[in-house]
Amino acid sequence: MTKTFQALVAQENQERKFSQELQKVSADSLPEGEVLIRVHFSSLNYKDALSATGHRGVTRKYPHTPGIDASGVVESSTDTRFTPGMKVIVTSYDLGMNTAGGWGQYIRVPAKWVVPCPDSLSLRDSMVLGTAGLTAGLSFFKLVRNGLKPQSGKVLVTGASGGVGSMAVGLFASQGYEVVAATGKDHAHDFLRTLGAKEIIHRSELGAPTPKPLLDRLYIAAIDALGGETLHNVLKHMDREGSVACCGLVDSPKVAMTVYPFILRGVNLLGVDSATAPQEIRSQIWKNLADTWQFEYPQAHVQCTSLEGLKEIIPTMLLGRIMGRVLVEHAV
Repeated sequence: MTKTFQALVAQENQERKFSQELQKVSADSLPEGEVLIRVHFSSLNYKDALSATGHRGVTRKYPHTPGIDASGVVESSTDTRFTPGMKVIVTSYDLGMNTAGGWGQYIRVPAKWVVPCPDSLSLRDSMVLGTAGLTAGLSFFKLVRNGLKPQSGKVLVTGASGGVGSMAVGLFASQGYEVVAATGKDHAHDFLRTLGAKEIIHRSELGAPTPKPLLDRLYIAAIDALGGETLHNVLKHMDREGSVACCGLVDSPKVAMTVYPFILRGVNLLGVDSATAPQEIRSQIWKNLADTWQFEYPQAHVQCTSLEGLKEIIPTMLLGRIMGRVLVEHAV
């Protein structure tokens, strides 16, 4: 008998309006792939909210099951590296975008997308981290590989109350760095201090255009998830030989600027691609997050929900009113 399971499916009606409905789905409808996974946890990210509400730049065809993050156990696999019952993590690539994602109780994906979940990391905690934690980890990895040390100077994190930003604040602080968090949310200050931020500035200090090609040297490193004018000003504020890890475009994908930070201060702009990072690098980042990079994420800022409960939270996510992480727990 064909296996069926529950999934939260985004669909378009005749008036071209989108809704999300809990449906029974056949496993036969899942895409081709070497690994079938029983999903235990997923999460809600901004990209998921866009997919769920019909953003064609994220998802081309509907009906569709969003969810760019998933953790669970292997049900079956034609790849011998993954055996039934094995704990695994799947994030990014095309999961939840044009491939049925973690908002379904099962996913089937290519083996190259799958990463073993470290023994010291629970499936639940892996989804508290999710793509946000992986992106922060990749950013940290690149900055450290470029010579960053705790004694080097202040590290700036923009969009600090968001998923990637809050993970970055917690990760850097846990490793002994002096973190400056930039946020536009005054009510997020206590949250950011709990994560370890030593200083908090308003995002407006970085978002205003200025004709000056260089600004005061304030930071030796930064993680920027905003892009646009914010990234422009962050680069202007870098100290000599400082580095900026660019991992997002919440404000804008465009940066109009001079080359002065690069040729007069030797600033490095490091691109962070969490969508298609090689499997071996992903595995190492997850191992580090479970071990030497482990940090406490405030559970008060982890909102747990069911698939059905997601429908009420998605609009809040789109309005930018979610602080922390939204964890999706499947009935197992």
